[in-house]
Amino acid sequence: MNDPAATPAPAATRRPRVRAPELSGAGGWLNTGGERLDLASLRGKCVIVDFWTFCCVNCLHVLDELRELEERHKDTVVVVGVHSPKFVHEAEHAAVVDAVERYGVEHPVLDDPDLATWKQYAVRAWPTLVVIDPEGYVVAQHAGEGHVHAIERLIGELEAEHEAKGTLRRGEGPALPSPDHHPSMSLAPLIPEPAATDLRFPGKVLALPDGGYLVSDTTRHQLVELAADGESALRRIGTGERGMADGAPDEARFNEPQGLAPLPDGTVLVADTVNHALRRLDLTTGAVTTVAGTGAQWWQGAPTEGPAREIALSSPWDVAWFADRAWIAMAGVHQLWTYDPESGTVRAEAGTTNEGLVDGPAAEAWFAQPSGLAVAPDGARLWFADSETSALRWVERADVPDDADATRGGGEGRFVVRTAVGTGLFDFGHRDGPADQALMQHPLGVTALPDGSVAVSDTYNHALRRFDPATGEVSTLATDVREPSDAVLAADGSGDLVVVESARHRLTRLRLPEDAVRVAGVAHRTQRAATDVAPGVLRLDVVFQAPAGQKLDNRYGPSTRLIVSATPPELLEQGDGQGTELTREVRLAGGEGTEGVLHISAMAASCDEEGEFPACHVHQQDWGVPVRLDADGADRLPLVLAGMDEKGLAG
Repeated sequence: MNDPAATPAPAATRRPRVRAPELSGAGGWLNTGGERLDLASLRGKCVIVDFWTFCCVNCLHVLDELRELEERHKDTVVVVGVHSPKFVHEAEHAAVVDAVERYGVEHPVLDDPDLATWKQYAVRAWPTLVVIDPEGYVVAQHAGEGHVHAIERLIGELEAEHEAKGTLRRGEGPALPSPDHHPSMSLAPLIPEPAATDLRFPGKVLALPDGGYLVSDTTRHQLVELAADGESALRRIGTGERGMADGAPDEARFNEPQGLAPLPDGTVLVADTVNHALRRLDLTTGAVTTVAGTGAQWWQGAPTEGPAREIALSSPWDVAWFADRAWIAMAGVHQLWTYDPESGTVRAEAGTTNEGLVDGPAAEAWFAQPSGLAVAPDGARLWFADSETSALRWVERADVPDDADATRGGGEGRFVVRTAVGTGLFDFGHRDGPADQALMQHPLGVTALPDGSVAVSDTYNHALRRFDPATGEVSTLATDVREPSDAVLAADGSGDLVVVESARHRLTRLRLPEDAVRVAGVAHRTQRAATDVAPGVLRLDVVFQAPAGQKLDNRYGPSTRLIVSATPPELLEQGDGQGTELTREVRLAGGEGTEGVLHISAMAASCDEEGEFPACHVHQQDWGVPVRLDADGADRLPLVLAGMDEKGLAG
């Protein structure tokens, strides 16, 4: 990388001068010691505004990407998170407070439940990063993840430029409290702190042969073995510090571990989510070894099959043994992968990496953050919670010739994907009844029950739900279980369920009721306001400008890709499908007031302009844009992948 201080680019030719809108949100501020921040108090700093929501795995990736940048530039850079909810639960202030602690966020966070600042900055996707210079002007906007390398180069340029102008203020940013405490100036009442337990935001649970339980103590970066009472800690595995290290229980390190699954040899497979790795736990000795993943995150264009320790993974969230191998809910890339311990290999088994809900042959299916796995008692189905589509779905073997290898993957058409409950990315709620009408809200866990039905940890509804394939009905088993993230049949064979109440930091034992709880049905759609667009031809423009020091990478063909679809599909009369241009004209069908969602997925590949071995970078983002047909609506829809829209920001 060139020294940015040597040749700073002139600001007037490099960036438009757009004054940054003020930061405001009804939920107040977190991590500021009780102070309200404004842009005037941040003048002299390079400010990175991170628009995020805690359901979004890509947003969680960005939080991790920003940690090192924050540390390296701590005397010149202030990161400000703006929490902009998608789901109704995410608009609850107490849930945002929990999320800030759960994910170790230490920079200031504005709770913006009404999307006020989101609208001011004309943001259309989670995550979006906006860079503001020391004089208070917006100089860059990036949608999606993987942009930190470009932002850090820009920060170097801004430091040099504003040091020379005398407008850079070095030193500490806003006063921050201890990361263990998150004071707030919320206008909403705080929920009382749950009683202290041996767990902190636990993720998944596994019933052990001796009658106890193994729990992933996610926020403390450990595994905890509990006694049969589900409360008493017998052993902790891991140092409790973020990291990736193998070894004995007091030497091993994890980074927000989640899923747990027994392997045929008696060991336990662990989804070490933020390390992008699979770890193996020997229950006898407590020793931990890494069996899959490199510790780096998988990016588009990287290998999807090969020796397990040589292939990168992306936020594995859960694991389960199905069809003679371990299946992985690869939440970070919206896919299902498999790990074969006998051959020591991994491969992408299902999903295209596009985010959405599409059934069919495994290789063609679309997922949205698969986060919980469970195998049916007869082994015929792998159930999974597809969290961002608020869906319960399953994988099963397809009909294949007798001489075919039915255990292999989606690329050969050996598995198919089906949906039991759920319709897409923007419809959610709490409604029982026929599966095609039922609604859930961001479920994270599934549990196969002995009678063939499925219990669903309906996380953001604080409920335990049940789907019965025999009747096609969805019912509610229990309410007031705070953010359930997993459940398991009790180890004592009683038939009770042991539920992970993640936001109450405990396991809760529930006896399955003979009659389901009846709740008043409620349905929601995303609260983002629809964009008014004119009927007929609409021009889609994905704005992408290769970051400074990079160029489009055309060595192996077109460097860009655009995929367009709609919900409902009939909204698009023409223009759907895949192409290589980032600009496309589509024709919208319907009369005045027709509403729907345009799904737009864009990708651009760039590489460094200089160096013997230039690094390559992939920029990708999926948008779901609610639209409403209006004769006076816009005939152009700009979406910023990287760079600045020439129209600037909404005022």
